Amino acid sequence: MSTELRRLRNHIDGEFRDAADGRTTEVVNPATGEAYATAPLSGQADVDAAMAAAAAAFPGWRDTTPAERQKALLKIADAFEERAEELIAAEVENTGKPVGLTRTEEIPPMVDQIRFFAGAARMLEGRSAGEYMEGLTSIVRREPVGVCAQVAPWNYPMMMAVWKFAPAIAAGNTVVLKPSDTTPASTVLIADILGSILPKGVFNVICGDRETGRLMVEHPVPAMASITGSVRAGMAVAESAAKDVKRVHLELGGKAPVVVFEDTDIAKAVEDISVAGFFNAGQDCTAATRVLVHEAIHDEFVQALAKAAAETKTGEPDDEDVLYGPLNNPNQLEQVAGFIERLPAHAKVETGGHQVGDKGYFYAPTVVSGLTQDDEIVQKEVFGPVITVQSFRDEDQAVEWANGVEYALASSVWTKDHGRAMRMSKKLDFGCVWINTHIPLVAEMPHGGFKKSGYGKDLSAYGFDDYTRIKHVMTSLDS
Repeated sequence: MSTELRRLRNHIDGEFRDAADGRTTEVVNPATGEAYATAPLSGQADVDAAMAAAAAAFPGWRDTTPAERQKALLKIADAFEERAEELIAAEVENTGKPVGLTRTEEIPPMVDQIRFFAGAARMLEGRSAGEYMEGLTSIVRREPVGVCAQVAPWNYPMMMAVWKFAPAIAAGNTVVLKPSDTTPASTVLIADILGSILPKGVFNVICGDRETGRLMVEHPVPAMASITGSVRAGMAVAESAAKDVKRVHLELGGKAPVVVFEDTDIAKAVEDISVAGFFNAGQDCTAATRVLVHEAIHDEFVQALAKAAAETKTGEPDDEDVLYGPLNNPNQLEQVAGFIERLPAHAKVETGGHQVGDKGYFYAPTVVSGLTQDDEIVQKEVFGPVITVQSFRDEDQAVEWANGVEYALASSVWTKDHGRAMRMSKKLDFGCVWINTHIPLVAEMPHGGFKKSGYGKDLSAYGFDDYTRIKHVMTSLDS
Protein backbone atom coordinates (compact mmCIF):
# COMPACT_ATOMS: atom_id res chain seq x y z
CA MET A 1 0.00 0.00 0.00
CA SER A 2 1.54 3.32 -1.08
CA THR A 3 1.79 6.27 1.26
CA GLU A 4 0.39 9.57 0.01
CA LEU A 5 3.18 12.06 -0.57
CA ARG A 6 3.08 15.48 1.10
CA ARG A 7 2.60 18.34 -1.37
CA LEU A 8 5.06 21.23 -1.19
CA ARG A 9 4.16 24.45 -2.99
CA ASN A 10 5.78 27.64 -4.24
CA HIS A 11 5.33 30.81 -2.21
CA ILE A 12 4.69 33.79 -4.49
CA ASP A 13 3.31 37.21 -3.56
CA GLY A 14 2.32 36.07 -0.10
CA GLU A 15 0.49 32.89 -1.06
CA PHE A 16 1.28 29.23 -1.68
CA ARG A 17 0.78 28.04 -5.26
CA ASP A 18 1.34 24.98 -7.39
CA ALA A 19 3.37 25.31 -10.57
CA ALA A 20 1.31 27.05 -13.22
CA ASP A 21 1.41 23.99 -15.49
CA GLY A 22 0.94 21.55 -12.61
CA ARG A 23 4.30 19.80 -13.04
CA THR A 24 5.91 18.26 -9.95
CA THR A 25 8.95 16.27 -8.97
CA GLU A 26 9.34 13.75 -6.16
CA VAL A 27 11.47 14.63 -3.14
CA VAL A 28 13.44 11.76 -1.59
CA ASN A 29 14.62 11.30 2.00
CA PRO A 30 18.31 10.34 1.58
CA ALA A 31 18.30 8.32 4.79
CA THR A 32 15.71 5.92 3.36
CA GLY A 33 15.96 6.42 -0.39
CA GLU A 34 12.16 6.79 -0.47
CA ALA A 35 10.03 9.70 -1.68
CA TYR A 36 8.14 11.63 1.00
CA ALA A 37 6.84 14.67 -0.89
CA THR A 38 6.27 16.30 -4.25
CA ALA A 39 7.44 19.81 -5.11
CA PRO A 40 6.58 22.11 -8.01
CA LEU A 41 8.77 21.90 -11.08
CA SER A 42 8.52 25.60 -11.80
CA GLY A 43 8.69 26.97 -15.33
CA GLN A 44 8.66 30.32 -17.08
CA ALA A 45 5.19 31.34 -15.87
CA ASP A 46 6.14 30.70 -12.24
CA VAL A 47 9.41 32.59 -12.56
CA ASP A 48 7.60 35.49 -14.22
CA ALA A 49 5.04 35.60 -11.40
CA ALA A 50 7.66 35.51 -8.66
CA MET A 51 9.77 38.21 -10.30
CA ALA A 52 6.71 40.41 -10.85
CA ALA A 53 5.77 40.05 -7.18
CA ALA A 54 9.30 40.89 -6.00
CA ALA A 55 9.49 43.88 -8.37
CA ALA A 56 6.14 45.22 -7.19
CA ALA A 57 7.14 44.86 -3.55
CA PHE A 58 10.57 46.43 -3.98
CA PRO A 59 9.70 50.16 -3.87
CA GLY A 60 7.80 49.81 -0.62
CA TRP A 61 10.43 47.62 1.04
CA ARG A 62 13.28 49.80 -0.23
CA ASP A 63 11.65 52.85 1.37
CA THR A 64 11.24 51.28 4.81
CA THR A 65 13.63 52.61 7.42
CA PRO A 66 16.54 50.49 8.63
CA ALA A 67 14.79 50.30 12.00
CA GLU A 68 11.68 48.81 10.38
CA ARG A 69 13.74 46.20 8.54
CA GLN A 70 15.62 45.40 11.73
CA LYS A 71 12.35 44.91 13.60
CA ALA A 72 11.09 42.50 10.93
CA LEU A 73 14.30 40.45 10.96
CA LEU A 74 14.28 40.23 14.75
CA LYS A 75 10.72 38.90 14.55
CA ILE A 76 11.91 36.34 12.00
CA ALA A 77 14.73 35.25 14.32
CA ASP A 78 12.26 34.85 17.19
CA ALA A 79 9.95 32.84 14.94
CA PHE A 80 12.81 30.54 13.96
CA GLU A 81 13.40 29.82 17.64
CA GLU A 82 9.70 29.28 18.30
CA ARG A 83 9.34 26.92 15.35
CA ALA A 84 12.74 25.28 15.69
CA GLU A 85 11.39 21.75 15.99
CA GLU A 86 9.41 22.16 12.77
CA LEU A 87 12.50 23.45 10.98
CA ILE A 88 14.59 20.58 12.34
CA ALA A 89 12.04 17.99 11.23
CA ALA A 90 11.89 19.47 7.72
CA GLU A 91 15.67 19.66 7.42
CA VAL A 92 16.19 16.12 8.67
CA GLU A 93 13.68 14.86 6.13
CA ASN A 94 15.47 16.97 3.49
CA THR A 95 18.94 15.70 4.25
CA GLY A 96 18.94 12.75 6.66
CA LYS A 97 21.15 14.72 9.07
CA PRO A 98 21.32 13.74 12.75
CA VAL A 99 18.47 15.37 14.65
CA GLY A 100 20.59 16.33 17.66
CA LEU A 101 23.34 17.99 15.62
CA THR A 102 20.81 19.86 13.50
CA ARG A 103 19.29 21.20 16.70
CA THR A 104 22.60 22.30 18.26
CA GLU A 105 24.77 23.15 15.24
CA GLU A 106 22.34 24.78 12.83
CA ILE A 107 19.40 26.45 14.60
CA PRO A 108 21.50 28.62 16.99
CA PRO A 109 23.88 30.01 14.33
CA MET A 110 21.00 30.63 11.92
CA VAL A 111 19.12 32.65 14.53
CA ASP A 112 22.31 34.52 15.42
CA GLN A 113 23.02 35.30 11.76
CA ILE A 114 19.53 36.72 11.22
CA ARG A 115 19.95 38.91 14.30
CA PHE A 116 23.37 40.03 13.10
CA PHE A 117 21.94 41.25 9.80
CA ALA A 118 19.08 42.90 11.66
CA GLY A 119 21.74 45.01 13.35
CA ALA A 120 23.70 45.52 10.12
CA ALA A 121 20.61 47.13 8.58
CA ARG A 122 21.18 50.09 10.90
CA MET A 123 24.95 50.33 10.46
CA LEU A 124 25.36 51.53 6.88
CA GLU A 125 28.84 52.85 6.23
CA GLY A 126 30.20 55.40 3.77
CA ARG A 127 32.61 58.30 3.48
CA SER A 128 31.93 61.40 5.50
CA ALA A 129 29.88 64.08 3.78
CA GLY A 130 31.98 67.09 3.02
CA GLU A 131 33.26 69.68 0.57
CA TYR A 132 35.75 67.78 -1.56
CA MET A 133 35.48 70.59 -4.11
CA GLU A 134 34.97 74.21 -3.11
CA GLY A 135 31.32 75.22 -3.00
CA LEU A 136 30.04 71.67 -3.41
CA THR A 137 29.00 69.15 -0.80
CA SER A 138 29.26 65.42 -1.54
CA ILE A 139 27.37 62.67 0.18
CA VAL A 140 27.30 58.92 -0.39
CA ARG A 141 24.06 56.98 -0.45
CA ARG A 142 24.12 53.22 0.07
CA GLU A 143 21.03 51.73 -1.54
CA PRO A 144 19.59 48.25 -2.12
CA VAL A 145 20.34 46.80 -5.54
CA GLY A 146 16.77 45.67 -6.27
CA VAL A 147 15.30 42.22 -6.87
CA CYS A 148 17.73 39.41 -6.03
CA ALA A 149 17.54 35.99 -7.70
CA GLN A 150 19.05 33.50 -5.27
CA VAL A 151 19.84 29.80 -5.60
CA ALA A 152 20.67 27.75 -2.49
CA PRO A 153 22.42 24.35 -2.36
CA TRP A 154 21.43 20.98 -0.90
CA ASN A 155 24.20 20.53 1.68
CA TYR A 156 22.84 23.10 4.19
CA PRO A 157 19.44 24.00 2.68
CA MET A 158 18.04 25.89 5.65
CA MET A 159 21.22 27.68 6.74
CA MET A 160 22.17 28.69 3.20
CA ALA A 161 18.66 30.10 2.74
CA VAL A 162 19.39 32.32 5.76
CA TRP A 163 22.75 33.36 4.31
CA LYS A 164 20.89 34.41 1.17
CA PHE A 165 17.75 36.18 2.36
CA ALA A 166 18.97 37.83 5.60
CA PRO A 167 21.52 40.29 4.15
CA ALA A 168 19.41 40.93 1.05
CA ILE A 169 16.27 41.78 3.01
CA ALA A 170 18.22 43.72 5.64
CA ALA A 171 19.62 45.94 2.90
CA GLY A 172 16.15 46.66 1.49
CA ASN A 173 16.07 44.23 -1.43
CA THR A 174 13.33 41.79 -2.36
CA VAL A 175 14.08 38.13 -3.03
CA VAL A 176 13.17 35.21 -5.25
CA LEU A 177 14.88 32.15 -3.76
CA LYS A 178 15.12 28.68 -5.27
CA PRO A 179 16.14 25.76 -3.07
CA SER A 180 17.80 22.69 -4.55
CA ASP A 181 15.37 20.31 -6.21
CA THR A 182 16.43 17.60 -3.73
CA THR A 183 15.93 19.70 -0.56
CA PRO A 184 12.97 22.11 -0.83
CA ALA A 185 11.08 21.21 2.35
CA SER A 186 12.79 23.48 4.90
CA THR A 187 12.84 26.43 2.49
CA VAL A 188 9.11 26.15 1.90
CA LEU A 189 8.64 26.18 5.68
CA ILE A 190 10.87 29.26 5.89
CA ALA A 191 8.59 30.93 3.34
CA ASP A 192 5.65 30.23 5.61
CA ILE A 193 7.49 31.86 8.53
CA LEU A 194 8.63 34.92 6.59
CA GLY A 195 5.27 35.27 4.89
CA SER A 196 3.60 35.91 8.21
CA ILE A 197 6.02 38.76 9.01
CA LEU A 198 7.11 40.49 5.79
CA PRO A 199 4.90 42.37 3.29
CA LYS A 200 3.76 40.13 0.44
CA GLY A 201 6.23 39.84 -2.40
CA VAL A 202 9.31 40.71 -0.37
CA PHE A 203 10.31 37.05 -0.04
CA ASN A 204 9.28 34.51 -2.66
CA VAL A 205 10.24 30.85 -3.00
CA ILE A 206 9.98 28.84 -6.18
CA CYS A 207 10.91 25.18 -6.36
CA GLY A 208 12.41 23.57 -9.40
CA ASP A 209 15.45 22.15 -11.11
CA ARG A 210 18.50 23.47 -12.94
CA GLU A 211 16.30 24.82 -15.73
CA THR A 212 14.26 26.81 -13.21
CA GLY A 213 17.47 28.34 -11.90
CA ARG A 214 18.55 29.24 -15.42
CA LEU A 215 15.23 30.99 -16.06
CA MET A 216 15.67 33.00 -12.85
CA VAL A 217 19.17 34.16 -13.70
CA GLU A 218 18.28 35.02 -17.29
CA HIS A 219 15.13 36.90 -16.29
CA PRO A 220 15.29 40.66 -17.02
CA VAL A 221 13.92 41.72 -13.60
CA PRO A 222 16.64 40.74 -11.08
CA ALA A 223 19.49 43.18 -10.56
CA MET A 224 21.59 40.51 -8.87
CA ALA A 225 22.06 36.75 -9.06
CA SER A 226 23.47 34.90 -6.06
CA ILE A 227 24.31 31.21 -6.01
CA THR A 228 25.95 28.77 -3.67
CA GLY A 229 26.83 25.66 -5.62
CA SER A 230 29.32 23.93 -7.86
CA VAL A 231 31.97 25.62 -9.99
CA ARG A 232 30.13 24.43 -13.09
CA ALA A 233 26.89 26.04 -11.91
CA GLY A 234 28.68 29.25 -10.92
CA MET A 235 30.35 29.58 -14.30
CA ALA A 236 26.99 29.11 -16.03
CA VAL A 237 25.40 31.79 -13.82
CA ALA A 238 28.24 34.25 -14.44
CA GLU A 239 28.05 33.69 -18.20
CA SER A 240 24.29 34.11 -18.25
CA ALA A 241 24.29 37.18 -16.01
CA ALA A 242 26.92 38.85 -18.17
CA LYS A 243 24.41 39.14 -21.02
CA ASP A 244 22.52 41.90 -19.21
CA VAL A 245 25.27 42.93 -16.78
CA LYS A 246 23.65 41.60 -13.62
CA ARG A 247 25.60 41.64 -10.40
CA VAL A 248 26.78 38.16 -9.48
CA HIS A 249 27.58 36.71 -6.06
CA LEU A 250 29.21 33.26 -6.20
CA GLU A 251 30.14 30.88 -3.40
CA LEU A 252 31.33 27.76 -5.15
CA GLY A 253 33.48 24.70 -4.51
CA GLY A 254 36.40 24.16 -2.17
CA LYS A 255 39.33 21.85 -1.58
CA ALA A 256 40.59 23.03 1.77
CA PRO A 257 44.23 22.22 2.59
CA VAL A 258 44.93 21.27 6.20
CA VAL A 259 48.66 21.83 6.75
CA VAL A 260 50.00 19.94 9.77
CA PHE A 261 53.56 20.70 10.90
CA GLU A 262 55.83 18.47 12.96
CA ASP A 263 55.36 20.43 16.22
CA THR A 264 51.58 19.88 16.23
CA ASP A 265 49.77 18.15 19.06
CA ILE A 266 48.85 15.11 16.99
CA ALA A 267 46.05 13.83 19.20
CA LYS A 268 44.23 17.17 19.29
CA ALA A 269 44.77 17.82 15.58
CA VAL A 270 43.45 14.39 14.62
CA GLU A 271 40.38 14.80 16.80
CA ASP A 272 39.52 18.22 15.38
CA ILE A 273 40.40 17.44 11.76
CA SER A 274 38.41 14.21 11.66
CA VAL A 275 35.30 16.04 12.87
CA ALA A 276 35.90 18.92 10.43
CA GLY A 277 36.40 16.45 7.58
CA PHE A 278 33.48 14.12 8.23
CA PHE A 279 30.85 16.51 9.63
CA ASN A 280 27.79 16.69 7.36
CA ALA A 281 29.24 13.68 5.48
CA GLY A 282 32.00 15.94 4.17
CA GLN A 283 29.40 17.83 2.13
CA ASP A 284 30.86 21.20 2.97
CA CYS A 285 32.96 23.43 0.72
CA THR A 286 35.22 24.17 3.69
CA ALA A 287 35.54 20.56 4.93
CA ALA A 288 38.97 19.46 6.15
CA THR A 289 39.37 16.87 3.43
CA ARG A 290 42.91 17.50 2.05
CA VAL A 291 45.53 16.99 4.75
CA LEU A 292 49.21 17.81 4.17
CA VAL A 293 51.41 16.39 6.95
CA HIS A 294 55.11 16.97 7.60
CA GLU A 295 57.10 13.85 6.77
CA ALA A 296 58.52 13.63 10.32
CA ILE A 297 55.07 12.78 11.77
CA HIS A 298 53.30 11.47 8.67
CA ASP A 299 53.09 7.79 9.58
CA GLU A 300 52.02 8.44 13.17
CA PHE A 301 49.43 10.97 12.04
CA VAL A 302 47.95 8.68 9.38
CA GLN A 303 47.65 5.83 11.86
CA ALA A 304 45.89 8.05 14.39
CA LEU A 305 43.59 9.60 11.75
CA ALA A 306 42.61 6.19 10.37
CA LYS A 307 41.77 5.04 13.90
CA ALA A 308 39.63 8.15 14.52
CA ALA A 309 37.84 7.63 11.21
CA ALA A 310 37.13 3.98 11.95
CA GLU A 311 35.56 5.03 15.24
CA THR A 312 33.41 7.73 13.58
CA LYS A 313 29.82 6.65 13.09
CA THR A 314 27.29 7.38 10.38
CA GLY A 315 23.68 6.32 10.60
CA GLU A 316 20.03 7.16 11.09
CA PRO A 317 18.96 10.71 12.02
CA ASP A 318 17.62 9.73 15.46
CA ASP A 319 20.82 7.90 16.50
CA GLU A 320 22.51 10.20 19.01
CA ASP A 321 25.93 8.58 18.50
CA VAL A 322 26.35 9.42 14.80
CA LEU A 323 28.46 12.31 13.54
CA TYR A 324 26.87 12.45 10.13
CA GLY A 325 24.06 11.08 8.01
CA PRO A 326 23.79 10.06 4.36
CA LEU A 327 25.04 11.68 1.22
CA ASN A 328 22.30 13.79 -0.29
CA ASN A 329 21.34 11.82 -3.36
CA PRO A 330 22.26 8.76 -5.43
CA ASN A 331 24.30 10.82 -7.88
CA GLN A 332 26.44 12.13 -5.04
CA LEU A 333 26.91 8.62 -3.68
CA GLU A 334 28.02 7.48 -7.12
CA GLN A 335 30.43 10.42 -7.40
CA VAL A 336 32.09 9.73 -4.05
CA ALA A 337 32.36 6.01 -4.74
CA GLY A 338 33.82 6.79 -8.16
CA PHE A 339 36.75 8.69 -6.68
CA ILE A 340 37.65 5.66 -4.58
CA GLU A 341 37.20 3.22 -7.46
CA ARG A 342 39.53 5.30 -9.67
CA LEU A 343 42.34 5.63 -7.12
CA PRO A 344 45.82 5.11 -8.57
CA ALA A 345 47.87 2.06 -7.58
CA HIS A 346 50.12 4.08 -5.27
CA ALA A 347 47.17 5.20 -3.10
CA LYS A 348 46.15 3.28 0.01
CA VAL A 349 42.69 3.23 1.57
CA GLU A 350 43.52 3.21 5.27
CA THR A 351 39.90 2.75 6.34
CA GLY A 352 36.41 3.01 4.83
CA GLY A 353 35.95 3.29 1.09
CA HIS A 354 32.52 1.66 0.87
CA GLN A 355 28.78 2.24 1.15
CA VAL A 356 27.16 1.56 4.53
CA GLY A 357 23.87 -0.32 4.86
CA ASP A 358 21.36 -1.46 2.28
CA LYS A 359 19.10 1.60 2.24
CA GLY A 360 19.71 5.31 1.84
CA TYR A 361 22.97 6.87 0.67
CA PHE A 362 25.36 6.31 3.59
CA TYR A 363 29.12 6.16 3.00
CA ALA A 364 31.79 5.09 5.46
CA PRO A 365 34.31 7.59 6.88
CA THR A 366 37.32 7.13 4.63
CA VAL A 367 41.03 7.98 4.84
CA VAL A 368 43.30 7.66 1.79
CA SER A 369 47.11 8.00 2.02
CA GLY A 370 50.06 7.67 -0.36
CA LEU A 371 48.76 10.34 -2.71
CA THR A 372 50.63 12.74 -4.98
CA GLN A 373 49.75 16.30 -5.92
CA ASP A 374 48.47 15.45 -9.39
CA ASP A 375 46.08 12.71 -8.32
CA GLU A 376 42.43 13.30 -9.22
CA ILE A 377 41.23 12.91 -5.64
CA VAL A 378 43.68 15.61 -4.52
CA GLN A 379 42.74 18.06 -7.28
CA LYS A 380 38.97 17.64 -7.48
CA GLU A 381 36.26 18.22 -4.88
CA VAL A 382 34.92 14.88 -3.59
CA PHE A 383 32.20 16.42 -1.40
CA GLY A 384 31.92 13.32 0.74
CA PRO A 385 33.32 11.77 3.95
CA VAL A 386 36.79 11.23 2.47
CA ILE A 387 40.02 12.68 3.87
CA THR A 388 43.19 12.46 1.78
CA VAL A 389 46.72 12.65 3.22
CA GLN A 390 49.97 13.76 1.58
CA SER A 391 53.45 14.01 3.07
CA PHE A 392 55.48 17.23 2.64
CA ARG A 393 59.13 17.96 3.47
CA ASP A 394 59.23 21.69 4.28
CA GLU A 395 57.23 24.91 4.50
CA ASP A 396 57.81 25.91 0.87
CA GLN A 397 56.52 22.59 -0.44
CA ALA A 398 53.52 22.79 1.89
CA VAL A 399 52.61 26.20 0.49
CA GLU A 400 53.11 25.07 -3.10
CA TRP A 401 50.91 22.01 -2.70
CA ALA A 402 48.30 23.77 -0.58
CA ASN A 403 47.85 26.46 -3.24
CA GLY A 404 48.19 24.01 -6.12
CA VAL A 405 44.47 23.48 -6.79
CA GLU A 406 41.84 25.51 -8.64
CA TYR A 407 39.85 26.24 -5.47
CA ALA A 408 40.61 28.90 -2.89
CA LEU A 409 37.87 29.00 -0.26
CA ALA A 410 39.28 27.82 3.09
CA SER A 411 42.43 26.38 4.67
CA SER A 412 44.01 25.69 8.03
CA VAL A 413 47.49 25.56 9.57
CA TRP A 414 48.45 23.44 12.55
CA THR A 415 51.60 24.48 14.42
CA LYS A 416 52.83 25.85 17.75
CA ASP A 417 55.21 28.24 15.96
CA HIS A 418 53.52 31.65 15.85
CA GLY A 419 55.85 33.06 13.22
CA ARG A 420 55.26 30.08 10.96
CA ALA A 421 51.51 30.39 11.43
CA MET A 422 51.65 34.05 10.40
CA ARG A 423 53.84 33.30 7.37
CA MET A 424 51.48 30.58 6.25
CA SER A 425 48.38 32.74 6.73
CA LYS A 426 50.00 35.29 4.40
CA LYS A 427 51.08 32.78 1.76
CA LEU A 428 47.99 30.58 1.64
CA ASP A 429 45.79 31.77 -1.24
CA PHE A 430 42.43 31.14 0.40
CA GLY A 431 39.57 33.32 1.59
CA CYS A 432 39.84 31.91 5.12
CA VAL A 433 42.83 30.62 7.07
CA TRP A 434 42.20 28.91 10.39
CA ILE A 435 45.11 28.35 12.79
CA ASN A 436 44.98 25.25 15.03
CA THR A 437 41.29 24.85 14.29
CA HIS A 438 39.14 24.24 11.23
CA ILE A 439 35.56 25.14 10.21
CA PRO A 440 34.20 27.50 12.94
CA LEU A 441 32.24 30.41 11.47
CA VAL A 442 30.86 33.55 13.12
CA ALA A 443 28.33 36.01 11.77
CA GLU A 444 30.70 38.95 12.21
CA MET A 445 33.44 37.55 9.94
CA PRO A 446 33.33 37.14 6.13
CA HIS A 447 33.11 33.81 4.34
CA GLY A 448 34.06 33.56 0.69
CA GLY A 449 36.86 32.53 -1.61
CA PHE A 450 39.11 33.32 -4.54
CA LYS A 451 39.90 31.64 -7.87
CA LYS A 452 37.25 29.08 -8.90
CA SER A 453 35.70 29.18 -5.43
CA GLY A 454 33.94 32.34 -6.58
CA TYR A 455 33.68 35.93 -5.40
CA GLY A 456 31.61 37.96 -3.00
CA LYS A 457 31.28 37.37 0.74
CA ASP A 458 28.65 35.73 2.89
CA LEU A 459 28.11 36.76 6.53
CA SER A 460 29.66 39.90 8.09
CA ALA A 461 29.32 43.53 7.08
CA TYR A 462 31.13 42.64 3.84
CA GLY A 463 28.33 40.22 2.97
CA PHE A 464 25.78 42.93 3.75
CA ASP A 465 27.64 45.42 1.52
CA ASP A 466 27.44 43.01 -1.42
CA TYR A 467 23.67 43.55 -1.45
CA THR A 468 23.98 47.33 -1.70
CA ARG A 469 25.02 49.82 -4.34
CA ILE A 470 26.84 53.12 -3.94
CA LYS A 471 25.50 56.43 -5.21
CA HIS A 472 27.35 59.75 -5.09
CA VAL A 473 25.18 62.86 -4.59
CA MET A 474 26.76 66.31 -5.00
CA THR A 475 24.97 69.57 -4.31
CA SER A 476 25.98 73.16 -4.82
CA LEU A 477 26.16 75.29 -1.69
CA ASP A 478 25.12 78.33 -3.74
CA SER A 479 21.70 76.95 -4.68
